[in-house]
Amino acid sequence: MSERKVVLLRYGEIFLKGGNRGFFEKRLVSNAKRAVAQIAGSRIERVHGRVLAWPPAEGDAADGKKTVRALERVFGLTSLSPAHVVERDLAAISRAAVEGARAEVARRGGKPTFKVETRRADKRFQPASPEVSRQVGAAIVEALGLPVDVHAPMFTVGVEIGFEHAFVFAESVPGPGGLPVGVTGRVELLLSGGIDSPVAGWMMLKRGCELGATYFHSFPYTGDQAKEKVITLARKLAAWQLGDVRLKVVGFTDVQKALRDASGDGRLAVVLYRRMMLRVAERLARADKARALVTGEALAQVASQTLENLGVIGDATRMPMLRPCLGHDKQETIAIARRIGTYDTSILPFDDCCSLFVPEHPETRAKMEDVVACEARVDVEAMADACAGGAELVIARVA
Repeated sequence: MSERKVVLLRYGEIFLKGGNRGFFEKRLVSNAKRAVAQIAGSRIERVHGRVLAWPPAEGDAADGKKTVRALERVFGLTSLSPAHVVERDLAAISRAAVEGARAEVARRGGKPTFKVETRRADKRFQPASPEVSRQVGAAIVEALGLPVDVHAPMFTVGVEIGFEHAFVFAESVPGPGGLPVGVTGRVELLLSGGIDSPVAGWMMLKRGCELGATYFHSFPYTGDQAKEKVITLARKLAAWQLGDVRLKVVGFTDVQKALRDASGDGRLAVVLYRRMMLRVAERLARADKARALVTGEALAQVASQTLENLGVIGDATRMPMLRPCLGHDKQETIAIARRIGTYDTSILPFDDCCSLFVPEHPETRAKMEDVVACEARVDVEAMADACAGGAELVIARVA
């Protein structure tokens, strides 16, 4: 057979799903197909408990790299390995292993240590896995003079012997892990222009959720640049979702002013804003058949995020509230934002409504009776209905 390249796709948590495993695997394969759909000639194949991604048959090395890059954002995958596809023959396997090891030497320089690991899906193949590893390792040592380290090697040459072919690889690219997007239901993200909420959305994608998003826009205090910033963040999340994000832009200026005035001395203003946001987001979420609301709140990060305030704020909705960043410090969230590509957009100097009409000394331990008294001065339900009814729908498409 003429040599071909393939990408081996590995998944982790799905193995724990028992009787539902087939459902999760089917969604993973479907998402992988969506990821490579724009690469003409690429295809995804599921065989004998393994998922394979085939680059274009007539493509070059660049097409293989494109396939890997596209699949690096598929949640559910723990790692990917570009591999040689060879005959089930020790001589062919050894030649491919030497080539793979040579590429690793070129990439790393010097004389890196290595080991060989063999996995036989077809147990009828002989010799057994340890002997395959020994012979392939000996071929690498003879050809390249590399030192063997079976305990802490600098790289590992993998050999997988299937029922029709053998696969040989020396590179492992990390995947995002988690669960395939779409297996756990739809959620609605309260998306601002800050660092935290896009990270919260990404973390829910990792848990298999599909995202919609709601953004509160206080024009003219927050201008078109602030809105475009949030749309850009939604597009970045769409790239991880492998599908468009339905972003609802809610006009919030008049409501925010009314709540500020209703708050009396202003100490409860931020709590009132946040409660209204949840009411509006709940209405939009239910219309989109979402099952929970998601925020980027982190415990005690700002005045509105004390335990007391989070309890009072969350009381405004009957939907489950998911706060995946709750236990993060800021540096942990920033590290994820950099990794997923949202940080540089989030730090652009265009403020959103969260920075408007904020009192100098906000309340950190809001009492429900005080909040209810403030809200009695306005018709909060009518306000929420009007905000939700007037929301602008923006389809944030995959870039």
